[in-house]
Amino acid sequence: MYGRDTRFIPNGIERKQPAAARDIASEYGLHKDDYILFLGRIVPEKGVHYLIEAFRRLDTDKKLVIAGGSSDSAEYYEQIKQMAAKDPRIILTGFVQGRMLQELYSNAYIYVLPSDLEGMPMSLLEAMRYGNCCLTSDIAECTEVVEDKAASFAHGSADALYETLQDLIQHPQKVQEYKGRAADFITGKYSWDSVVDQTLALYTGEKGGN
Repeated sequence: MYGRDTRFIPNGIERKQPAAARDIASEYGLHKDDYILFLGRIVPEKGVHYLIEAFRRLDTDKKLVIAGGSSDSAEYYEQIKQMAAKDPRIILTGFVQGRMLQELYSNAYIYVLPSDLEGMPMSLLEAMRYGNCCLTSDIAECTEVVEDKAASFAHGSADALYETLQDLIQHPQKVQEYKGRAADFITGKYSWDSVVDQTLALYTGEKGGN
């Protein structure tokens, strides 16, 4: 639009060793593979309302964990709390960090990012580096990150999200296949070594041209 050259250098990510379910077990009664996870800001564009609507229709003993703060969207967060209160399987943790954050990523059955709008979602890279089976909306900002190494659904559709979740719950072998490929794929595609090399090359090239 403004006639300027554009250079894209993505975020980098490195592999993380999974953390056993210790704090999340004592705090929330969560264990390996017995919950579906959303982790991020609780704002309308993240599509958490689609996830709750879809999850409430599932016939499953698995829990839904929604981790994150309201981020200046108090009215929406209250809406999410009201929706969650109708299903005892749904757990709202609020903002998490440190060991609790690591454990939530490490032990989820599926990580879901149902966004209508994204940039380049760091939470998706983080979920994959822990070896998660990820399920994202089919917006380009997500599908271009995960390629065919994660499941997707038609964005904005709680029905499509429900159907995909149901399929993954009924076919755990699919989940394990996604889990088995996630970490190697994401840490290879977005390795810090590559990011650093691209950044140095850009700055060195610009400096040399002045």
